[in-house]
Amino acid sequence: MSQPPPLIFDEIPALPPQRWEISPPQPEKAQQLATALSLHPLLAQVLINRGIDTPQQAEIFLQPELAVLPSPLEAFPDLSISLELLETAIKTGQKIAICGDYDADGMTSTALLIRALSTLGARINYAIPSRMHEGYGINQRIVEDFHQEGVEIILTVDNGIAAYQPIAKARELGLTVIITDHHDLPPELPPANAILNPKLIPQSSPYYGLAGVGVAYILAISLAQKLDKVNGLVNPLLELFTLGTIADLAPLIGVNRRWVKRGLKLLPQSQIPGVQALIQISGETFTTPTTVTTEHQQIPQANQPKKPLKPEAIGFRLGPRINAVGRIADPQIVIELLTTDNMGIALERAMQCEQINQKRQQLCTEIEEQAILWCEQTEIDFKQQRVLVVVQPHWHHGVIGIVASRLVERYGVPVFIATEEEETEKGEKMIRGSARGIPEFHVFEALKFSADLLKKFGGHKAAGGFSLKAENLDEFRSRLSEFAHQCLEIQHLKPLVKVDVETDLKLINLDLYQQIDWLHPCGIQNDPPIFWTANARIIQQRLIGKGHIKLTLSQEQTAENKLAILPKIDAIAWRWGDYFPLPQKVDIAYKLRENTWNGHTAVELEIVGMRLPQPVVNPSPKMTTQATFYYRDRQYVCSLVPFNSGQELRIKNAQGEVLAIQLGSSTGLLGKTRDQAKTIDLSHPYFQGLILTAYQSLGIQ
Repeated sequence: MSQPPPLIFDEIPALPPQRWEISPPQPEKAQQLATALSLHPLLAQVLINRGIDTPQQAEIFLQPELAVLPSPLEAFPDLSISLELLETAIKTGQKIAICGDYDADGMTSTALLIRALSTLGARINYAIPSRMHEGYGINQRIVEDFHQEGVEIILTVDNGIAAYQPIAKARELGLTVIITDHHDLPPELPPANAILNPKLIPQSSPYYGLAGVGVAYILAISLAQKLDKVNGLVNPLLELFTLGTIADLAPLIGVNRRWVKRGLKLLPQSQIPGVQALIQISGETFTTPTTVTTEHQQIPQANQPKKPLKPEAIGFRLGPRINAVGRIADPQIVIELLTTDNMGIALERAMQCEQINQKRQQLCTEIEEQAILWCEQTEIDFKQQRVLVVVQPHWHHGVIGIVASRLVERYGVPVFIATEEEETEKGEKMIRGSARGIPEFHVFEALKFSADLLKKFGGHKAAGGFSLKAENLDEFRSRLSEFAHQCLEIQHLKPLVKVDVETDLKLINLDLYQQIDWLHPCGIQNDPPIFWTANARIIQQRLIGKGHIKLTLSQEQTAENKLAILPKIDAIAWRWGDYFPLPQKVDIAYKLRENTWNGHTAVELEIVGMRLPQPVVNPSPKMTTQATFYYRDRQYVCSLVPFNSGQELRIKNAQGEVLAIQLGSSTGLLGKTRDQAKTIDLSHPYFQGLILTAYQSLGIQ
């Protein structure tokens, strides 16, 4: 068993290498919660998995407007100072300048404050640093430009908390500085006149999870209330808050959940021309209206009901079109889109966003293909390296973070992806990149571990950015691998699928799908429910689009349901083309989605995980504890033995090597003795087939 013989992949189709984390079922508690709330028991189990296990907690979660919020003035110590400074500036005609950021959060924050302060009578201007030439956050050049323009108050949004030197320079020049930010706190806070940052308040506060646009929203609404000019301002600002919060992947808990739920109802009838134009250009629809055909076009009938948006509509349609501009073009396009009241200009800017996003998609596809090819040609040993560092010249820095996320999804390891750049001032080769992590790996701590090799870095647990001299690349790669070995075991090197609750396909229907709306908005820290079904049978499968698999599924027939008419249901597996064709019998993990075609609406599955069926070890007359079997023309002896309060499957070959697998584990030990055994990844098709054959020979179903 030292090496598997040549594989015949048609015999055992490969599946995505994944590890499943299934929440422990609590059927009695789920039924009690379901009865108290008139909720489906499956969704009651989902709430329990989210830490919501009493009717009182669930009621506030399902109806967040019932929660009593503390006043923002009490939560943010510097809010009252900020309001006084801005009120004085508006009344005396002082010039206020906003320094924003080039991501969706920063651009929506900037647009929100421009709209609010302009409406409240302020003299307002703004600046956003260049992603390609300056990088993130306010800098000395922007401060000096503001000073020369006669600016008296600088207001940062979605940045500034770590910009000690630029803020100190602004104060030295006599400018007033208000920082609004949400990023982690540095060791020393900058010397601003006021700082609004939820990281300065207790984590238990409902305001703690605000994104930059959330802090800007609180400042704007509080100022409007102070000036008694709230009418007509709240809803447009709430729309921008919703766009920015979801696009920035802020946690949808606390006030974010409450306000995003409101904002999603407003967006279909948006009061902002730019949002209307973006929805139109993106092709997002909310209903299927009756149309009247004229000589030239079809016009939707008036007064058609519009459904609230769901976060995925922003995450997959609106957000990317905004973000793409900040990644590879001029953020001013988005600022004009979201601040203009002219529908003609709004449509022009929305079309620019669409074209830029198409270019962004093309760049992402090209870079992803090149990165995958490099990985395959390099034949990286991920078990040894435990991290992927891929660097190529001429890649566009603005989009490599997206590619990093896709590579994490593909390979299941932390990814540091970068491009070589020429630093014009000194003429030395520089490397600039982005990082994405996995749950057990802290990206920012990994960068800190390599700090002496880096010119600049920042980030948080899941993502980060960095730059370094090209001459330090090999040592940087080695240092990251050293850090990864401290926190990652081999079993961590697979994409994680978190699964909520098991169900039969016969329970999947429109009623269940519609009840999921009660859990919305779903997103970060409130994931959409992930169901799983054992022993599903793939009746039909075909490739569609760019590497997707369309499926028709049914439940596996058993002795209990032998005479029953088993339900069939359609499913889609996005970007799974590499695994086509899939095995006929599998366990599946999935989300639910609605599909309307020719006026008929049905629920289908969106596959997020798949594995070969796992055996259930129940004592039976046919079961034995030891058996001999043949697999690929080789003889093996297998046995099932008690081990560590559980059971272990052991498979021995003719050379005396033993493969030991604890039931439910994704790895095994291979060797002649346990002390000298090597850890084996059991997702390899050869081992999957070997283990299944062993189970069958033992009479385990």
